[in-house]
Amino acid sequence: MKLVDEAEIQVIAGNGGNGCVGFRREKFIPLGGPDGGDGGNGGSVWLVADENLNTLIDFRHERIFKAQRGENGMGRQMYGKGGEDKIITVPVGTVVINVATDEVIGDLTTHGDRLLVAKGGKGGLGNMHFKSSVNRSPRQALPGEEGEERLLKLELKLLADVGLLGFPNAGKSTFIRAVSAATPKVADYPFTTLYPNLGVVKVENYRSFVIADVPGLIEGAADGAGLGTQFLRHLQRTRLLLHLVDISPMEGGVDGVSPVEQVRAIERELAKHDPELLDKPRWLILNKADLMFEDEARSAAEQIIAELDWKAPWFLVSALGREGTWPIMNKVMTFFDQQREAAEEAAREQG
Repeated sequence: MKLVDEAEIQVIAGNGGNGCVGFRREKFIPLGGPDGGDGGNGGSVWLVADENLNTLIDFRHERIFKAQRGENGMGRQMYGKGGEDKIITVPVGTVVINVATDEVIGDLTTHGDRLLVAKGGKGGLGNMHFKSSVNRSPRQALPGEEGEERLLKLELKLLADVGLLGFPNAGKSTFIRAVSAATPKVADYPFTTLYPNLGVVKVENYRSFVIADVPGLIEGAADGAGLGTQFLRHLQRTRLLLHLVDISPMEGGVDGVSPVEQVRAIERELAKHDPELLDKPRWLILNKADLMFEDEARSAAEQIIAELDWKAPWFLVSALGREGTWPIMNKVMTFFDQQREAAEEAAREQG
């Protein structure tokens, strides 16, 4: 299914029911007094995260969601029934933004998370509340309050541990096919990946992580060029970035851009979109070594690393031939294990 990662919806909470003006009328009780009941509260609108959903595509067809109105109060001090809440299920990883204020209302990151996005109106008071020593027959009641109404923007950020980034045709889709069960489209032309792909890398029983392949980035992506701009947000939740570069065309590089300049161009786009992305751990994967002689590929890789003054881990692989890919996955798993142990140690020290 094609991933839809943005949608706008209108949510309308239910109005409160009106209070009732009523008087007690029973045989042998000529002056029964006021007995008008309160109106019921209007229903509210809630968003609930569901791990079984992975797209916002349903909101392309249904955009307006209304909760039920509260019933009016009745005589004999009978309160109106409250309106039913409207529950909207969204994928885990959905960020909710108020379009009017551009404020982030909430971030649903765990299955079952609930977020109130429009509160129902309060029911109006019946006339039984306005009885006093000087006004024994009040004919006053309050109308129900209006429910909240908002226009919301929903953004889906994939919950992946590892994010793949790089220029189009760097081999990201081939790489994720090599290390997981994901089967994204692979072809020899730019922008083969038109939407993110997720794959689960299982190192061994009970030890696995999720890897995401996002559409290739090009120069100017953060300003709207190419396809990658709308998917840069998916990299924000990842714990580790794997930066793939095609080293085979040393003469001119991809579309006239050398491997070194590809890396620097991607770094500029990450900084424009969110400077914190550059602070994430990022490993360099020099791909397509199978298109060169072994010594030539090693020499080219070392030249690239030297020009970049690269200090983080780097690897020379052939994703197509699955050469050198699995050792990277083992190192990634070890990296996450070390992160978890460090977090547990810090928690013990604070406790």
